Amino acid sequence: MMSDDPKPLRRPALVALEGEADPGLAMPVPEAVPMAMQAAVGLAGSRWSGVSRFAIWAFGALFSFVLGVAIWEFVAGLLARNTVLGGIAMVLVALAVLAALILSVREFAAFFRLRRLDRLREQTAAAGHDLLAARAVVADLIRLYAGRGETAWGRARLAERQGDVMDADALLAMAEADLLGELDQLARREIEGAARRVAMVTALVPMALADVAMALFANLRMVRRIAEIYGGRAGALGSWRLMRRVFGHLIATGAVALTDDLLGAIAGGGVVSKLSRRFGEGVVNGALTARVGVAAMEVCRPMPFAALPKPKVTNLVSRALTGLFGKDGQDLS
Repeated sequence: MMSDDPKPLRRPALVALEGEADPGLAMPVPEAVPMAMQAAVGLAGSRWSGVSRFAIWAFGALFSFVLGVAIWEFVAGLLARNTVLGGIAMVLVALAVLAALILSVREFAAFFRLRRLDRLREQTAAAGHDLLAARAVVADLIRLYAGRGETAWGRARLAERQGDVMDADALLAMAEADLLGELDQLARREIEGAARRVAMVTALVPMALADVAMALFANLRMVRRIAEIYGGRAGALGSWRLMRRVFGHLIATGAVALTDDLLGAIAGGGVVSKLSRRFGEGVVNGALTARVGVAAMEVCRPMPFAALPKPKVTNLVSRALTGLFGKDGQDLS
C-alpha cells in the first residue's frame, strides 16, 4: 500500500573548495556569448531564395519602368509649358543617366577584377607540376601587379631568378614569396585595425545595435580593403557580393564557431576573466573579426597559401589589442 506522505527531496551536497577560485577556469556563460558578430554574420551571410531574387527583380523592373515613364511625362510636360525649364530638366536627366552608366561600368569592372583573382587562384591550383602552366600564372601575376610600388622589388627579384627555376612548384613558391609577401603584411595590418575598432566599440558602447552596426561596417570595410590590396577593388554591389563569399567560406570551413583553443589563447593568463563582461565580449568580437579577415585573405588572394604561412587569428588579435589593456589584464582606464 502506497503512503500518502511525499518523499522528502534530497538537497544537493555542498562541495567545499579550498583556496580562491579562478574565474578564468569557469565555463563560458551562454548569455555572455557576443551577439554583435553573430548578427553581422547573419546580415551579410544570409542567402536569398530564388523566389526572393525573382520578386526583387520584378519590383525593381516595375519601379524603374514607372520612374522612367514619370520622368518622361514630367520633362515632356515641362517642355510644352516652358522651353527653358524643360531644357534644364532634360539636361539634368541626361546627367543622371550618364552617372548611372558610369556607376554601372565601374561595377562591371569591379566584378571583372574579382573574377581575375579567382581565375588566377584556379590556374595556380590547376598548374600542379606543369612548368608551362606555372610560368603562365607567374606572367599573369607580374602583369597584375605591374603598377604596384609595393611589389617593385619582388617583381625585379622574380624576373632575375625565374629563368633558372625548372620546377613548377618551386617557381610558384618563389612567385608567392616575392610578390605576395608585402601584400600579406598590408592585409594583416588592415585586419588588426578592424579587430581593434570592433573590440573597442563593443567594450565601450553599451548599445547593442551600435556594436552590431560597427561590426558589420568594420568587416565590410576590411574585406573591401583586403580586396583592393590584392588587386580586386570592388564597387558597392561587388563589396556585398564579396562579403557574402567570405562568410560563405567561413561557414563552409566552420570558422565562425567559437573554438576552445581560440578563447583559451585570448584568455591566457586570466586576462578576460579579470575584465568586465563587455570587455570580454569586445575581445571575442575582435577575434571573430580577425577570423573574417583571414577568410577574406583566402578568398581575395590570387594564390593559395603554400610557401608563406597563413596568418593565425591568435597572433593577429594579440597584436591588435596590444596597448588596449594594461599589464596583468588591467584596463588602461
